[in-house]
Amino acid sequence: MLEARYESPLASRSASTDTSVTIREISERGMIDLRGAATDKKFMAAAKATLGVDLPKAPRTSTTWGDIKVLWLSPDQWLVTCPRAKAQELADQLSKDLAGIHSLAVNVSDMRAIIRLEGEGVREVLMKGSTLDLTDGDYTPGTVRRMRFAEIAALLSIVEDNVIDVYVFRSYADYTWNFLVKAARKGSEVKLFPNAG
Repeated sequence: MLEARYESPLASRSASTDTSVTIREISERGMIDLRGAATDKKFMAAAKATLGVDLPKAPRTSTTWGDIKVLWLSPDQWLVTCPRAKAQELADQLSKDLAGIHSLAVNVSDMRAIIRLEGEGVREVLMKGSTLDLTDGDYTPGTVRRMRFAEIAALLSIVEDNVIDVYVFRSYADYTWNFLVKAARKGSEVKLFPNAG
């Protein structure tokens, strides 16, 4: 019997070397699409009991506990990230613990790729493909934002001030990687406020 095996859409890529910021894939993270009503106390309590952390209720936020991170996507949808090896087991446990409650928990680990940018200037690199002003004080660690990036749908998760994860659908992973490598090429840095200070 054949066994399913995950292969990254960026398996042939290695961490960038000729760029002003580090660009690498985070392939070891699994993802679970979790849906339910944030107003349903039973749903929220059951999800917290399973995950060990409250689901974020505020738009564009995330919560973390241990190796589990929960990203707010909409009032009734969250993206739970965890080690890839635990994703199916955790999705199954969520489904079991949420039985009888209007909800959905599905392992979608193969749906998206996560590309991490690290280093000074990551925000400026990302702004080359977006209309968002990521220098705005609203974009602090823990912030999550759906956006149009380089003409595709993307999800940003600000991990630290100079560390940002970009989630894109698997079919756009290679396109996104190429765009980011070009946008971050050494010598192409953008100094937004050269005369400030």
